[in-house]
Formats: sequence, C-alpha cells, structure tokens
Amino acid sequence: MDIRCLPLLAAALCLSSCVIDTATGPVQHDSRSIERDASDRVRVDLNMGAGNLIIGGGAQKLLNADFTYNVPSWKPEVRYSSTGSHGELTIRQPQGHAQIGHSRYTWDLALNNDVPMDLILHFGAGEAQLSLGSLSLRSVEVHMGVGKLDMDLRGNPKHNYDVTIRGGIGEATVRLPADVGVYAEGSGGIGEIKTQGLRREGGHWVNDAYEDSKVRIHLDIHGGIGSIRLIAD
Repeated sequence: MDIRCLPLLAAALCLSSCVIDTATGPVQHDSRSIERDASDRVRVDLNMGAGNLIIGGGAQKLLNADFTYNVPSWKPEVRYSSTGSHGELTIRQPQGHAQIGHSRYTWDLALNNDVPMDLILHFGAGEAQLSLGSLSLRSVEVHMGVGKLDMDLRGNPKHNYDVTIRGGIGEATVRLPADVGVYAEGSGGIGEIKTQGLRREGGHWVNDAYEDSKVRIHLDIHGGIGSIRLIAD
C-alpha cells in the first residue's frame, strides 16, 4: 500500500471505532429558514460529522432547511450573520457525536439560486447528494472522510468558478455540464479516476467546450482510497 494513504486509513479506522452508546428516540423533524438580505455574496459553511446530506437550489429565501434526526442532542446548529455586503451562513452538527446503528440524521437544504455563494463542506461519513448546478457559485470546497459523494454541477453558470474536492475513503461522482468549459485535474490515491465526455491532455482533462467557452469550471479533485468518476453530459 502507498504509504501516503496510511493517514487516511488511520482516520477511517478512528471514525469506524468512534461509535458511542447514545440512545435513539422518536424521529424528530425541524425546519429552519433564513431570509434573504442585502448581502451581495454569502459564505455557506456546512459541518456534518455523519449522516445523509442533500443540497439543492430553488429557495425563495436564502435557505430553507429540513432536518430529520432521532438523537435529540444532534439537533443542527444554524447561524447567520452579515456585515452588510457579505453574509455568513453556518450549519453544524454538535460535536462529540458519532453515528450509531439505528440513528437517523438527514439534512435537506434548499439554497437561493441568485445570491453568489462560496460553499464549504466538511463531511465526515455517510452520503452527500449535492445538486448545485442552479446556484450562483463563486467556489465550492468539499472535504469528506468516509462515504459517497454525488455532485451535480450541470447548469448554466454566468461566471467562472473553482471546485476543490478532498476525499478520504469512498467514492465520488461529479457530473459536469457539456456546454460549459471544464478543466479537471486530480488523482485517486490507490483508487482510480474514470471519465466520460472529457479528453486527457497531459496531466489534466478538458471537455469539447473548453477552448471556446466564455465561462469555465476548474475542478481539482483528489481522493485517498476509492474511485472518482467525472462525467460531462
């Protein structure tokens, strides 16, 4: 095994052994919304230890969120602040908890399509379904530990933006628009990278629209142990 992957294995073993004896109870549902204000850009900082994460667009407000959980102490913490021009939205799972066998923990988040956003996600374990193509993205940064990531960037962005993904042990699928310029670079650790609709040029991949497109997405993705799929369609 590549020695560079040993820290990732250690982290995964730590996560898998960090199960705590927390009693589950009735399933609870909690809804939160944040009104849109005058901020001309918003940083969205999400921190989930373990669970299922769903993100999409289409909210009339800045955020419409539905949370489902059956451990009361896992109620997500939602905070928003603004300096007038820049807003900061933070959603986090309370620290000190690991997912257990019969737990349920799901965030279903709808974000506003029109407010320019920097999205930062720290995701420990589980499954993340990110449908981001309708959002007005400035940047996307994902750090994940153990699990599965499905990110859909298909849409009609009006500005260039960067996407950075750092993965641990698991698999990641990134769906990219075919008619917007895409430049992708990365490595899969001891796993592999499979592409569709992209051609390799030296140490990176581009799609057919890259040369002539006025808008481009730059993707930098590196995984530890697992597979990475890049699909442009």
